[in-house]
Amino acid sequence: MPLEKSELSRGARASYYAQYLVLRGLIGGMRMLPYGTRIAAMGRLMSTLGPLVGFSKRIRANLALTCPGLPEEEISRLCRAVPDNAGRAIMEHFSPEDFTKRQRAAEITGPGVAAFDAAVAAGKPVMMITAHFGHYLAARVALQARSGKPIGCLYRRMANPYFNEIYVDAFHKTGKPMFEQGRRGMMEMVRALKQGGIIAIVSDLHAHGGEALDFFGQPAVTSVLNAELALKYDAVMIPCYAVRKPNGLDFEIVLHDPVPHSDARTMTQFINDDLEKMVRRHMGQWFWIHRRWKPWLDAEPETDTGDA
Repeated sequence: MPLEKSELSRGARASYYAQYLVLRGLIGGMRMLPYGTRIAAMGRLMSTLGPLVGFSKRIRANLALTCPGLPEEEISRLCRAVPDNAGRAIMEHFSPEDFTKRQRAAEITGPGVAAFDAAVAAGKPVMMITAHFGHYLAARVALQARSGKPIGCLYRRMANPYFNEIYVDAFHKTGKPMFEQGRRGMMEMVRALKQGGIIAIVSDLHAHGGEALDFFGQPAVTSVLNAELALKYDAVMIPCYAVRKPNGLDFEIVLHDPVPHSDARTMTQFINDDLEKMVRRHMGQWFWIHRRWKPWLDAEPETDTGDA
């Protein structure tokens, strides 16, 4: 769990504050550009920095593990495309006013649209299961506009407490409520589910205390807690993806059929399989940079939500 400012040493506070000033300056400078220009510029910057900051190395390692035999031409393309998409998503996050205005009108498609509309109309709890793919916040904005209801979002606090403040502030401008990962945030999220709310959860991170399930043919530690909550509160789980369009600025929001209720492990494997199919269709839009296939041995117990 990231530390509060008061818990940091003087040296750590100074280091984090210096990093914050650099990042705030970069983001502030980019925000002076027209929306489309700044999004594309941050994408190019991240793509250029990829080989220097280790992104290309991580992408290549993940692809070698999961997609052996992939042609070098495609690997090189992904080493450019993945950081470009990540950079665009970062700048979109810190352009919440323009981003929200644009994505309210995003196209929403897929077999899960009817299930989403029906669940909202019936007041049933809904869990939109998404991933670090395209830019998941576009789906949140578009579905809030469609449903006329808020969509709660679970997030991880940034390690840098100074940067975390502007990160969370930008999050709030795309919608509320926000649930910080941890016991309190989980209890608030569960309370929203019990009241028939809609929540959005990113499911593709290595989860301490999760189970080793298959993803791209390799064991990936995955949280089954989301499926357990869906079973406990009879929530409709809908896989949801914001697919970035060729213009780099707009998205198609794709909703798949709801996850059939069975048991938590089977449901979570269904989600992993669904995401894998989507990633294989749009390889450059998934976050191949993160450490999805870390060893299972460092697992710790998942947060107990208790009875919120």
